[in-house]
Amino acid sequence: MATNYQQQTTNQPLTLGFSPCPNDCFIFDALIHNKIDTEGLEFKVVMVDVETLNQKAFRAELDITKLSYHAYAHLTKQYQLLNAGSALGDNCGPLLIAKSNKISNLKSQISNLTIAIPGKYTTANLLLSLAFPEAINKVEMIFSDIEDAVLSGKVDAGLIIHENRFTYEEKGLKKIIDLGEYWETLAEAPIPLGGIVVKRSFDDELKHKINRVLRKSVEYAFANPGSSLSFVKANAQEMSEDVMYRHIDLYVTGYSVDLGKEGQRAIKLLFDKAQELGLISKIEEDIFCPT
Repeated sequence: MATNYQQQTTNQPLTLGFSPCPNDCFIFDALIHNKIDTEGLEFKVVMVDVETLNQKAFRAELDITKLSYHAYAHLTKQYQLLNAGSALGDNCGPLLIAKSNKISNLKSQISNLTIAIPGKYTTANLLLSLAFPEAINKVEMIFSDIEDAVLSGKVDAGLIIHENRFTYEEKGLKKIIDLGEYWETLAEAPIPLGGIVVKRSFDDELKHKINRVLRKSVEYAFANPGSSLSFVKANAQEMSEDVMYRHIDLYVTGYSVDLGKEGQRAIKLLFDKAQELGLISKIEEDIFCPT
């Protein structure tokens, strides 16, 4: 364990994975652009979509990474959760959508629908499986392609995440169910979507330092909301500023500064519910980094 920490003190960069989505860019901007004291830590950034990050984590390619909570449930032996950086909140869950002329009684027909999902190991797919275990006809695709797949008739319904929850209605699509509302009713807890994990093999001192630096980055972002604007815009593709800001407001919350007891409770509840349905294996490890 000491080897990992010693390597970092000699300026061996830590590989850091996060998505180009506005919330992640907002959170990590200060950390990677030297706007805060990183306490000697250096980072090599890998910026790809969350499902690709999930797959990289399964191959243990990243030292620190954003990860869907569903993926993390399968990777607890390799990684631990940091208390800073998570996407948890209220009214921010994935939506199951379809064409307006296909909405009637679709919930009762769910087992017959072909559903586009943004990745097998996304938390969105886990919530869909919790709500509708019988929904098994799924097609994986990049989250940004799902709306068009539904519109073209390639699939019957789509599970949308991120900024698409702000744009689907403009395209004439309709909501079948808000899986965030489903979760909040079921669990009476915030929705755990994605977290930041670190390799379990790192020693506690290094884990503490990484969490401390990440928390400072989130706090800086909240205190200086305009500071990250150019970085967020550069990675937001054709997203309007309104959608960009709504995205950040939705997914970056107080839980992004620190999970706290309520955030940790929500994550444990999600895993407990998934275990009850046999969607994940029993978790034996302590999943949270020591504080």
